[in-house]
Amino acid sequence: MKKACLITAVIVAVLLRSTASWADEIRVLSSVGIKAVVDELAPQFEKATKHKVTMVFGLAGALKAQIEKGEPFDVAILTPPLLDDLIAKGLVPAKSTIARTGLGLMIKAGAHKPDVSTVDAFKKTLLAAQSITFASAGASGVAFLATAKQLGIAGAIKTKPAASGEEVNNNILSGASDLAVLPVSEILPVKGAELGGVFPADVQTFVIMAAGVNPKAKGTAAKDFVAFLMSPANNGVIKTKGMERLP
Repeated sequence: MKKACLITAVIVAVLLRSTASWADEIRVLSSVGIKAVVDELAPQFEKATKHKVTMVFGLAGALKAQIEKGEPFDVAILTPPLLDDLIAKGLVPAKSTIARTGLGLMIKAGAHKPDVSTVDAFKKTLLAAQSITFASAGASGVAFLATAKQLGIAGAIKTKPAASGEEVNNNILSGASDLAVLPVSEILPVKGAELGGVFPADVQTFVIMAAGVNPKAKGTAAKDFVAFLMSPANNGVIKTKGMERLP
């Protein structure tokens, strides 16, 4: 019996060493729109597979430009149109949709929550704001400006464009702006700020996050990581981080 247990222990040890030797490092270039989700799921994937996930977050457009210039990556998590451009250039073979998040208004924690109950109320809220900050180069910023134009108030609202989501956060926390427009998934994790409300359904825009795998990625680790993010078992995490699966 003791001999059998010893043999079993040796086999397990050998398998563990073999698994470690097969482990790969996955370099992921990801939009900050899905950062909260990946920050929770990547460690779970690492624990389950022994692979190492190295995350690089930024604005989707900037990451796409880096990839086009030769930035090394195994997985790119960007908006579908940007991935379509990379597909057309042969830099990724296909895309897989992970989740989407709607746009919301961020306010400083404890501040009076704006009225976004109707499109008219939402419009009045934007017009009354002393300063609305947003990431001008981000998908949410582009969508916000389009919405303001749709509402006929683009030239009447007081805006404070920012270079990044982090700058947007700082504008709210410092009091430089009283409202910020960001994807809900980027608002919820910000300490010292809170979600003031989401855009009304009739003017809501969803930012979709999709993933593409570098065809030169070694092994199956990159594809396995994308599959893990898409797994229905992780729908709970997706929801709590302010995102949802596509209908």
